[in-house]
Amino acid sequence: MTQKVAFITGANRGLGFETARELGEKGVRVILGSRDKAKGEDAAKKLAAQDIEVLVLEFDVNSIADHKKAYDFIDKTFGRLDILVNNAGVFLDKGLGGNTTLEASQDILRKTFDSNFFNIVALTQTLLPLVRKSEAGRIVNLSSILGSLTLHSDPSSPIYNSKAFAYNASKTALNAFTVHLAHELKDTKIKVNSAHPGWVKTDMGGADAMLELSEGGKTSAHLALLPENGPNGALIHLGQALPW
Repeated sequence: MTQKVAFITGANRGLGFETARELGEKGVRVILGSRDKAKGEDAAKKLAAQDIEVLVLEFDVNSIADHKKAYDFIDKTFGRLDILVNNAGVFLDKGLGGNTTLEASQDILRKTFDSNFFNIVALTQTLLPLVRKSEAGRIVNLSSILGSLTLHSDPSSPIYNSKAFAYNASKTALNAFTVHLAHELKDTKIKVNSAHPGWVKTDMGGADAMLELSEGGKTSAHLALLPENGPNGALIHLGQALPW
């Protein structure tokens, strides 16, 4: 089988759905992960109307049992995984315009890190043996410019006053995972990168965001299909590297 196989978490709507559409249009066989099976099937119907056939897997990144289920399904169906897009995530801070450091409870911090960091690491560790079987595996961690410590420390940067502590810190940690995993796999053909999709009009991004939803999956899809000379261990937005 020469067709690439991709598994995208949280892919029934928003950025995950757009990434699935982008990859499907390029001939990738997409497994669409969705916590709600019915919503996943609805998303698959929308893609089918655009002549994009996907498989739907009921999947919750916060369920370790689902990690094993995903491994078994992919292994049995395809025997390998070419692309893993860790798209699922949460934003539980009260807002984006101020500083939530003293408002972020231990509960919000733990729930945010469980979804945005700990269980992404766990899922990647579980599925990595299947990615190793690919001729050119690609791992894409959906991050954010809000995880950049460099830009958060710069009073002239556009995100300087956007201190949503739990969310931002979880993306900083995810970026560290990207750097460390890319280094661990540097002598293989697997590439690992963080994607900043931009400020997109999703449920999380809101109606005032700068980018239309249709543009939201472009960076993830680009990193999923990187050529051999593409970047590794970087934070990328629309082909441009951002500072850590």
